Amino acid sequence: HSTTGKSPSLVEKGWNPLLPVDHLKENLLTIHPTAKNFHDMWKRAFDTAFRCRAEAKAYNKQRWDKSPMEPDFKEGDQVENAVEVKLTEEFSRKHQVFPVSLVKPYFQTEEDRFPSRKRNPTSPEIVEVEDSPGPVRKILKARKIRLNGNDQRQ
Repeated sequence: HSTTGKSPSLVEKGWNPLLPVDHLKENLLTIHPTAKNFHDMWKRAFDTAFRCRAEAKAYNKQRWDKSPMEPDFKEGDQVENAVEVKLTEEFSRKHQVFPVSLVKPYFQTEEDRFPSRKRNPTSPEIVEVEDSPGPVRKILKARKIRLNGNDQRQ
């Protein structure tokens, strides 16, 4: 709302929808009691929704402001995202400020990014064994697999 100055339905559809609560005149003598009750129910629902939204907004603001995280960046440090945003005239109504606590430092290499991760050495050397165990004497475990519709032992 603050960016466009209009309601979402007006921006999307070009008109604001009317609800049953908008059509009833409260001070007419000819209002049916059921219609009046329906109007009052809608009005209470709207009031409750607006009150809950205001409470949630205040709670979220209090929770966010309770533990602000000051970044430990210094001038010249690299970060993953740009912090300063210069907007063109087309986007001049957009907000170019966001919390610096959402910016993360930039690391160039895997070693810098994960310092506790041990680097695996190159592939181990293959050692040829000259002594072969000999022919198979006994199969300890076997399983069946289905290959092209036929059961085969493996």
